[in-house]
Amino acid sequence: MDEDDVVKALAALAQPVRLKVFRALVVTGDAGLTPGTMAEGLSIPANTLSFHLKELVNAGLVTQERASRNLIYRAAYPRMNALLGYLTENCCQGAGCAVPAASCC
Repeated sequence: MDEDDVVKALAALAQPVRLKVFRALVVTGDAGLTPGTMAEGLSIPANTLSFHLKELVNAGLVTQERASRNLIYRAAYPRMNALLGYLTENCCQGAGCAVPAASCC
């Protein structure tokens, strides 16, 4: 994943509604969700949801598939994993990043 793709993905997730939608799709898994189900379950107006889904699709974090009369949206796990990989590639300069249990409250 190149830097431009990372910036685009992070920008897409840096909005509360889009983050909420993406999290719902990640939790749902491969079955995906229709816009109607998402709008109802997340209490987001359909036109607002449509705008945010378009942004997530453009960032490559969500895929869209037509199934008969419905659109099914799914989290793009390979893209999500590539983003996480990019962010953790140089984590702690190669050393373990876990917080020691003794330092926890």
